[in-house]
Amino acid sequence: MKKKTRKKNISWVQRLNSAWEETWNALRYPPPWGKWVAVALLVAATGLLGVWGGYQWARQSGSSSTAGSSAPPRERRILFYRNPMDPQVTSPVPAKDNMGMDFIPVYADEGTENGRQDPAGTVRIDPDVVQNIGVRTGRVEKHTLSNTIQTLGLVAYNEEKLARLHPKSDGWVEKLFVDKTGERVKKGTILLSVYSPDLVSAQEEYLLALKQLTTLGNNTFPDIRKGAENMLRTSREKLEWLDVPAHQIKNLEATGKITKNLHIHSPFSGVVTRVGVREGMRITPQTELYTLADLSQVWVLADVYEAQIPWVRLGDQADIRLTAIPGKTYRGRISYVYPYLDPATRTVKVRVAVDNPGLALKPDMFADVTLHTDRQVNILAIPSEAVVRTGTREQVYVVRGGGKFEPRPVRLGVASQGLVQVLEGLSEGEVVVTSAQFLIDSDSSLREAAGKMSAPGPVPVPVPVPVPSTRPGAEDRSRFREEPAPRSVPQSGPRSVPRSAPAPQPPTEHSGHDAGSMEDMEDMDDMNHN
Repeated sequence: MKKKTRKKNISWVQRLNSAWEETWNALRYPPPWGKWVAVALLVAATGLLGVWGGYQWARQSGSSSTAGSSAPPRERRILFYRNPMDPQVTSPVPAKDNMGMDFIPVYADEGTENGRQDPAGTVRIDPDVVQNIGVRTGRVEKHTLSNTIQTLGLVAYNEEKLARLHPKSDGWVEKLFVDKTGERVKKGTILLSVYSPDLVSAQEEYLLALKQLTTLGNNTFPDIRKGAENMLRTSREKLEWLDVPAHQIKNLEATGKITKNLHIHSPFSGVVTRVGVREGMRITPQTELYTLADLSQVWVLADVYEAQIPWVRLGDQADIRLTAIPGKTYRGRISYVYPYLDPATRTVKVRVAVDNPGLALKPDMFADVTLHTDRQVNILAIPSEAVVRTGTREQVYVVRGGGKFEPRPVRLGVASQGLVQVLEGLSEGEVVVTSAQFLIDSDSSLREAAGKMSAPGPVPVPVPVPVPSTRPGAEDRSRFREEPAPRSVPQSGPRSVPRSAPAPQPPTEHSGHDAGSMEDMEDMDDMNHN
């Protein structure tokens, strides 16, 4: 190539010299019309000379720059070779896989920063690709989080102000004074009167104790006088334990006459929610006579979902609004958080005690409840969309220098207002990916799987074995047969190969027979072609 180029350059020089001589002769001995032709030839020769000189200068400059750029680069140290189809299969020496594909070298400077190995799964992405896939980031900063829980509530009875009345002895209902459900009663109101033989006997014992104390009260023997006093006290306590009203006991003491019917009174002011007996019915201690409820204070039971439970605390303020009472807001505080979950709604109930003046709040009303929880002040938080939940852990991708994205597991706290609290795993000021992290996560998972290089046992890599041939010229058509070794699947971890590749074994009788068979087939092919 160099000789051809030199001849070509000499021919150009000769042509230019001859053109210059012809032009000079034309100028020296010009014909009448040749003066202008000579000038034109001179200009053309000068232009061709300039073009040729520029071409040669550019060629020399390019060759020198190419020589400078082709300087040998800094040698990179190869750690191992990796199977392009199965990243878990590696080799310390160059090798091929079963399909004849070369293993890919892995260099020591890949995946390192400041001399330290990057964490497993770290991804390096070109800045142009980062912009094309729409990667956005957010900073780890301290925030003050608050959460307002909007939920549904149900007005219920205050169980501390419910009363279920039962008799203390067998008997019969003589008269009902309150016989309607929903009727309001005051404390001490007579509800019904009953006849009970046990109550009559108790009254007789009390009258007998009174008479005995009157007779023996002035006795000179203190033991006799003290025995009479004890009998009177015991008989009176029996009446009280049988729920005989105080006014009937006083009447018994004043008149000395036994009362057939016993009155049962209301223990507090409230509403009759159930009447369990009617006149003439026989009653026992198991019979529920009345159910009374004090509605001056009611409970509102609100449902809180599992994700909102960490925000709820005793004493949090609650605003309650009802459709049945428009324009009015009732306020209360959380007095109890139930320790179990409703399996049907997957919610936890919280109890809010609310005063009910005028009894406007009625049990079983629906209410809109707003819970104002306490603020979480000065806590580390990140955008909620930055978290990648894999099912077994939560992780984020931290932005590092050089277009690297590092996967990092985190421990999270409460979430509100599009932010989530970070309890462990991040530091203030770090930058995390908030969008397109699923694309990064898919690449990171592949790289993390490929980066696990420790293996419990070696896996041999198939090496091409040349098959010798005795035919002339067979070297140009030599056949290689791969003897794949059985690959054992390790119990855990990636696989690797031994440090030294197995040397080619000499052909055995079986391999020679195979080679002869291949040669016979080639001879038959040649005969067919002939």
